[in-house]
Amino acid sequence: MDHIQQLSASFVGKSIHLILLPELPLPQECQNGMPQLLIEIYKPHVREAMANQVNSQTSPDFPQLVGFVLDMFCMTMVDVAKEFKVPCYLFYTSSAAFLALNFHLQELYDQNNSNRVVEQLKNSESESLTIPSFVNPIPGKVIPSIFVYNDMAVWLYENTRKFRSEIKGILINTCAEIESHVVNMMSSGPSSQVPSLYCVGPILNLENTVNRVNILKWLDDQPQASVIFLCFGSMGSFDEEQVKEIAQGLERSGVHFLWSLRQPPPKGKWVAPSDYADIKDVLPERFLDPTANVGKIIGWAPQVEILAHPSIGGFVSHCGWNSTLESLWYGVPMVAWPMYAEQQLNAFQMVVELGLAVEITLDYQKDYRLERSKLVTAEEIESGIRKVMDDGDEIRKQVKAESEEVRKAVMEGGSSYISLVHFINDVLVNSSNGKE
Repeated sequence: MDHIQQLSASFVGKSIHLILLPELPLPQECQNGMPQLLIEIYKPHVREAMANQVNSQTSPDFPQLVGFVLDMFCMTMVDVAKEFKVPCYLFYTSSAAFLALNFHLQELYDQNNSNRVVEQLKNSESESLTIPSFVNPIPGKVIPSIFVYNDMAVWLYENTRKFRSEIKGILINTCAEIESHVVNMMSSGPSSQVPSLYCVGPILNLENTVNRVNILKWLDDQPQASVIFLCFGSMGSFDEEQVKEIAQGLERSGVHFLWSLRQPPPKGKWVAPSDYADIKDVLPERFLDPTANVGKIIGWAPQVEILAHPSIGGFVSHCGWNSTLESLWYGVPMVAWPMYAEQQLNAFQMVVELGLAVEITLDYQKDYRLERSKLVTAEEIESGIRKVMDDGDEIRKQVKAESEEVRKAVMEGGSSYISLVHFINDVLVNSSNGKE
């Protein structure tokens, strides 16, 4: 809890006030990655905290409770908001494209009263899904597997129904410059029936919080835009066979590289990977010696600081939405290698829909329930790296131009700035009208 207390202290004297809830033991049922039970057991504590706040509002000048803004995984807190007779708004941390897919698949699910449609798509080599919010048909193979797992899929569809019926507006961590087609189609489509959408991103934590001098010093010694950075997020890791293919692909490419290599967790456990005690145990023999002058292998990576460094010329990424936004912010072209959750869709959007990334693979899947879906070969890895490091001048220009637009969006007068102002005004209007 130390980091939470430090965060709370940083807001002293400001208009943001953090309320610290008790730290509760994690129920055994939450070990499978499903958060709903954990959120449910916090309801009484949130209810009590809000009651204390409301009871303390004795002065007419004291800020009044006008609504709840909920994380996309915390929809069960709608019940608490209803008790206080205030509206709910949603903060959606994935892309607008994934939200659009959620709405569309929920409609299909309700019409068919089953999940057979998605299973059929996922199991087909050729079938695709056409929805108005996408320019191109979505291949079944890139539809996230979470829509196939029955327990997770049912929970997602239940949540999405609540988005439609119990949410006043949705704040999305994106900006109009990135996903204009998706947002426009969702807002104006005849079957949309979705709440007001507010694109308020990118919302990123860009502060330098970790001092890894040795990593940054190594980058300082590399030529500008010469290093390919490989990092697969806080939950990304590979088995030994796949690690060897990555190593061979890097060696064959001949480019400078910085590789965040993590050790997989025990099978069936939804826990974060760890750093290797000795990376030689997993790498091919004689890999480290010939690549010593051009490459560096690390454990956990300070991703923001690395992407901000001028020597980084490409980013092999799992395409998590935060990582995608960070790469766009810093103008670093991505090489897509999605792994789990909605990452396959993010990769499809960046590579096919927007043309802002190249691919190693779009349909690779690996999560705690599955072994990897396939082995990505050294040839595929080498090819993806070369597309951006050797032949990537055009895509680098496009990503740099997008970076400028993304940064403008959050400045005063930018699209996301204006959208946030609209949201605040709408909250005040809803409050004054007494709408629930």
